[in-house]
Amino acid sequence: MFDYEVLRLIWWLILGVLLIGFAIMDGFDLGVGILLPFVAKTDAERRIAVNTVGPVWEGNQVWLILGGGAIFAAWPALYAVAFSGFYLAMFLVLCALILRPVGFKFRSKVADPRWRNVWDAALFVGGLVPALIFGVAFGNVLRGVPFRFDDTLRMTYEGTLFGLLNPFALLAGLVSVAMIVMHGGTYLALKADEPVAARAARAARLGGMALIVLFTLAGLWVAFGLDGYAVTSAIVTGGPSNPLHKTVVTGGGWLGNYSRHPWMLLAPALAYLGALSTILLVAPRRAGFAFITSAIAELGVIATAGVSLFPFLLPSSLDPNASLTVWDASSSELTLAIMLGCTIVFLPIVLAYTTWVYRVLRGRVTTVSIDRNPVGFY
Repeated sequence: MFDYEVLRLIWWLILGVLLIGFAIMDGFDLGVGILLPFVAKTDAERRIAVNTVGPVWEGNQVWLILGGGAIFAAWPALYAVAFSGFYLAMFLVLCALILRPVGFKFRSKVADPRWRNVWDAALFVGGLVPALIFGVAFGNVLRGVPFRFDDTLRMTYEGTLFGLLNPFALLAGLVSVAMIVMHGGTYLALKADEPVAARAARAARLGGMALIVLFTLAGLWVAFGLDGYAVTSAIVTGGPSNPLHKTVVTGGGWLGNYSRHPWMLLAPALAYLGALSTILLVAPRRAGFAFITSAIAELGVIATAGVSLFPFLLPSSLDPNASLTVWDASSSELTLAIMLGCTIVFLPIVLAYTTWVYRVLRGRVTTVSIDRNPVGFY
């Protein structure tokens, strides 16, 4: 149905959709974890906040699994380099994510405030660390990652965990945290009872303001502080997947795509428009609209990184010629075609089921609803 070039482009778009889906669907429950100590003052209020995401947080993490699976199946070279080079960072993320189910399950087992405070802190860490590390990872991709290939395509990675925590990457991490806080705040404003909803709305406004400022600073840094990469040899979009079959130079800048394709400016415009709209709209009575605009802001932020990098997936700071691009890091044409068929069949099922679940669980979580069924809630 599609040739190799088009399949590669489709799978680049699918990867973006999955990353955006993860940020939107799992982002708000990470944000709830981050905001838990600040918007819920009593145990009853914290139970309200926790139970807004209690029935859905496990299902939301399917998007993370789908993203990892898509990278493994469609972009094996990217999977090999990223999961090897970022191994310790991903280990930290997994440890933090493991705290989440433990925190949800264990906090309700004992009524002692000290016990519950420990698990509330675990939920806070389980929300903050992944949000920060995922942003740090994007920041390092924009800077370039220290890896190279030899003539037999054996990969060597020369970075360290602390090397990943450089100033620009940490700024990107703060952009991610601000985005997740805004999204989590809008969700709590939509789903929680008062006074949690009002506090969450204020937190969402602060998160939106921080996102606008930090996103602007990151954009200026990308424009004037990062060299960027550019392919200087002829690009064979339908050729074999060998990243060494091209020539790449630094200094090409990441903003070149916007001058060649002005429509790509829509991505940062959506980020700003979504964040500003969320600041103006978020309130318990209009939180539904604010949640939509917050999701649009997340789409814009992630899409901005994607279109700025295109066609690069993972630039190499050690050997720019070894950088991975959309055109030389994919699986075979047959594999991409089979996986596309599976995606066409199963992704609508996931979306339909998710829509049904959220429709069934619509409405606010209140103190009354928890008191009526204390065993059925966290």
